[in-house]
Order: sequence, then structure tokens, then C-alpha cells
Amino acid sequence: MQRQRFERKYFITERQALQMREFVKHYLVLDEFSVGKPDFSYPVHSVYLDSDDLMTYWATVHCEKKRFKLRVRFYDNNPESPLFFEIKRRENECVLKQRGTVLRSAGPVLLAGHLPGPEHMASNKPHHLAALQRFSYIMHKLNARPMVHVGYMREAWVSRQSNSVRVTF
Repeated sequence: MQRQRFERKYFITERQALQMREFVKHYLVLDEFSVGKPDFSYPVHSVYLDSDDLMTYWATVHCEKKRFKLRVRFYDNNPESPLFFEIKRRENECVLKQRGTVLRSAGPVLLAGHLPGPEHMASNKPHHLAALQRFSYIMHKLNARPMVHVGYMREAWVSRQSNSVRVTF
């Protein structure tokens, strides 16, 4: 599981975002995926899973202190690129994330409800398989299925020293 982190999200105008970029570039550097990209941005796609009664959605809307979301994330449409099956939890002000990296070809099979195995993995790290197995367990428990696809362009700035600070637009 990813170490805990704290997130703050704000609605800002494009003008404010440009001003923020000018400010953060004095303290942070572009992340490896933003470097050299037009507008310093790269695509992010997330397919969110939920139950028929939208349990995870309503937990977010009602600002429940302990909630989670299931999502499949990808960054391009290349059939060779992996998919990231993620469980993102919030406990009070803390955000924790488990992520399993799988082969693109395994995505439809896993989302159809098949149990994950090592043959589905794009990474041989044991914690990736554990995250995918947990994702599958929760998906089955909720009878969750893909509900919405969110795509956007991300510009990300990070600390030079560690991953302790991250600012994204």
C-alpha cells in the first residue's frame, strides 16, 4: 500500500492555474511524464466501478470520513501499455492507495469477474497481485461494475528531494 498522504483539491480558474504554475516552478520540478509535453500535460483515464445503488459515489457526495473508490487507470490507448487496478481509500484526512499493474489484455477478463492470477500481471511484485486480489474481492462483494470513464490532461509538479509534495493541475 502506498504510504499515507494528504490531499487538498480546489476549483481554480485557468488564469489562477497559470499563476500557480509560475509560483510552484520555483519550488518543484515537473514529474517525469510532464517533461517535454505540450502544456506540460499528459492524459489520464480512469474507469470507476460502483454498485447499482452507487454506494461509493454517495459516500463521496456525503463526505463520509471513511470511504473508498475502485478504479482502473490508464494513460494511453496503446494495447501494450498496462492497466492499473486501484483501490483508493480515504480515512479522515488521509488517503491510501493500493495498485495492481495488469496486462491490458487482462482488463476485460478481470472486469468480467474472473479471479486474478499471476498470468494477468504486468508486474511480478507480490504487492501488485495482492492489490489486484483485494480489488477483485471488493468488486465481487459490491457487485460493482464499470460506471463512468473520466479523462483529463494532467500537469504534475513534484518535490526535487522526495515524493512528499505533489501539485497537479
